[in-house]
Amino acid sequence: METATILFLGFIIVQRLSELVIAKRNTAKLMARGAYEVGANHYPVMVAMHSTWIACLVIFGFDEKVAYGWLAIFGVLQVMRVWVLGSLGSRWTTRIIILEEPLVVRGPFKYVSHPNYMLVVAEIVVAPMVLGLWWVAVVFTVLNAAMLWVRIGVEHKALAPLRAQ
Repeated sequence: METATILFLGFIIVQRLSELVIAKRNTAKLMARGAYEVGANHYPVMVAMHSTWIACLVIFGFDEKVAYGWLAIFGVLQVMRVWVLGSLGSRWTTRIIILEEPLVVRGPFKYVSHPNYMLVVAEIVVAPMVLGLWWVAVVFTVLNAAMLWVRIGVEHKALAPLRAQ
């Protein structure tokens, strides 16, 4: 196994675990401010899908060489990830948490409604391609599309009153 492969896979695992810690902390703070969750019933399915995606990267990408062009694209996506998370600040979470306050409209949210979802769509394609796992990119793109169809529908319905303000 290449050192670059180990570092890449390790980065993804540490990043995602760190994000779960941040999301849990932010969710607790939002709930303490009077926020509430919607769409909780699909959350375990989403977590399972993303966990399986990471498992596929590790299991099937363990002995693959890193494609540095794809890695560069992945690096750009990580800069975008920091921009999204920084723009949402303490309102970023992996759940759909509704806070009866104006929506965030700074950073990438000034230009598009769902920059985080767009980023995840890109990562689900690009990360497997870093390891040449095109079939993982295809399978999880389809699964993620189905998940986002449900999730964005739930989120749009829940946020409609806040958009009307």
